[in-house]
Amino acid sequence: MPLFFQNRELDCFRSTAELFDKYPHLQENAKAFRSKPRVDVDPKHLLYVQQREFAATTPADNCVSILGSDDATTCHLVVLRHTGSGAVCLSHLDGSSTRTEVQLTMKAVTSLSNGCNEGRFELHLVGGFDDDDKRSHKLSLNILAAFQKQKDHIHLETCCITEMNNVVDKGIHKPIVYGIGVNVKTGEVFPASFPHKGPAEMLRSARTFTGGEMTDIYDSRHGLIKVGPCQWSPDLEIAFWLSQSDATILKYLSTSPFAEPPHFVQHIKSTIQFLLSHPNSDSLFPGGQPHLYHRTESGSWERLVQS
Repeated sequence: MPLFFQNRELDCFRSTAELFDKYPHLQENAKAFRSKPRVDVDPKHLLYVQQREFAATTPADNCVSILGSDDATTCHLVVLRHTGSGAVCLSHLDGSSTRTEVQLTMKAVTSLSNGCNEGRFELHLVGGFDDDDKRSHKLSLNILAAFQKQKDHIHLETCCITEMNNVVDKGIHKPIVYGIGVNVKTGEVFPASFPHKGPAEMLRSARTFTGGEMTDIYDSRHGLIKVGPCQWSPDLEIAFWLSQSDATILKYLSTSPFAEPPHFVQHIKSTIQFLLSHPNSDSLFPGGQPHLYHRTESGSWERLVQS
């Protein structure tokens, strides 16, 4: 089924520029979105989604009020919500397997909306910028094409992507919005940043760094974050990067070296140090069991000790 905007089917387009030229109201919506104040989200009631992860829940969830993700440069952040059930999913896509990742996002919201005959699917896309390699353009088009292939009608509400999320700072192209949050209760989507990216930030980063596929990290029925089990092989050669300059790490380990947030290099180093400290992933998951985290009364995520 085609995507819809303002209750009309979107015509065919071959580029994001053509899309925005055909639908100037999409441009206006994007400008309005990127001009919203950025919210520093309190970790209480937050569920943070890292790269190549997704999480879905409903307004009935007493553990999570905000889904959020940031640090997106060429990556795109996808929010899909069903207005009838209120079920909502946030995904952080990097282009590794876009069609499959979109299908997982659809399935997550659909499964939480079973039995709800009223309402519609609404889509919010944020991310990318006008990068030299056109990675953002390619990912934008692939995500839109994947949603166009879904069997349900999907209404595009926010499309702040690629050139509409681009700013030139001292001659360097960068994203305007790096992160977003979505209010689970109201469905509001807003620019956001996240001082706390846990739980298990380094473990989750290590999973992605070593090639882990898109994964669902949340069991909304039980209010549990699930991490792993993850698989990676010992690789002592990655220690090489710890002796390299920040510029070298940016050049070779980033898709957008000049647009990364200031903490990117330190995050990469911390992830590599974690992998060197845990060269055998099996040792982290005795019996092949995942790490489970529940929300405490204070609002933090705490690991459940499994017997």
